[in-house]
Amino acid sequence: MEVEEAGGGVENAGKDEVEAEYHSHDFEWEDLRAEVESDPAFSYHLSPFPGPAASTASPPQPSSEAWRSFHRRHASGKFFKERRYLLKEFPELPNSKDCAKILEVGCGNGSTAVSILRKDTLEKANEIISNTKGVDIKDRFHPFLMDVSKEFFPDWLFCNACKSSHGNCHEMRKQLPDFLRENQCCVGGMDFITMIFTLSAIPFAIMPSTIEQCVSVLKPGGLLLFRDYGLYDMTMLRFLPHQRVGFWEYMRSDGTLSYFFTLDTVRELFHAAGLITLELEYCCVRSVNRKNGKKMQRVWVHGKFMKPTS
Repeated sequence: MEVEEAGGGVENAGKDEVEAEYHSHDFEWEDLRAEVESDPAFSYHLSPFPGPAASTASPPQPSSEAWRSFHRRHASGKFFKERRYLLKEFPELPNSKDCAKILEVGCGNGSTAVSILRKDTLEKANEIISNTKGVDIKDRFHPFLMDVSKEFFPDWLFCNACKSSHGNCHEMRKQLPDFLRENQCCVGGMDFITMIFTLSAIPFAIMPSTIEQCVSVLKPGGLLLFRDYGLYDMTMLRFLPHQRVGFWEYMRSDGTLSYFFTLDTVRELFHAAGLITLELEYCCVRSVNRKNGKKMQRVWVHGKFMKPTS
């Protein structure tokens, strides 16, 4: 069980204590499902969402500015706690070889990157990580800005990027980041990609193309590590009927999106992109609000997928 403050973050009670308390199977998801689906108050979450033929209005689309505003409002780094649980859920990260390359898609304020770097909006993430004690980011953390749902990754992320540019390495060097050495024209692809509470913020209709783009920069045998909101998570049940913009898809009052996944949906999305499922399960955690003592049932989806070696 986790203890939450009013702001929604897990209380930082010290590294050893947090690690000792962390677990992810406080209750069975099927029990929660039965509870929700038998409660008339939640019936609107289960009803089919009207398609284009039944509605003349197109669903609202999130804007990049909505997420920029969100991170400006929570720019102190206190809203999101450091995600130390990731090293338990994905032990490959701290146990990987020293030169492993990790692409974090949607770094936010850096709460995931801090956890990875300690063990082994963009400017704010760099600032927070730079000021975190015990983390040396020199030549290890390289943030760059793009909208993964609309833009393509830069060539220098790929395996053998110089080959795809027909050997024109001179032209590529003009566009390369400063951290590449003189004899490098690409980083050679990624050993790991993390998508931690990122995919749910993207419209469901363009999730497949977003995943395919991520897979394109992953090395054969590389891992994509996934964690995101699960169906019937407490935050889903708080949404009101008018906030539905799709089936299991909602828009917050600030204009940001949130989708809630089933295991089948996640499996189908990543299989369609050519990945092999290694792990896929619900993480079900009871949280307690320290201010009012209210117990909350959180549901997340944990997934680990591998790109085939052939």
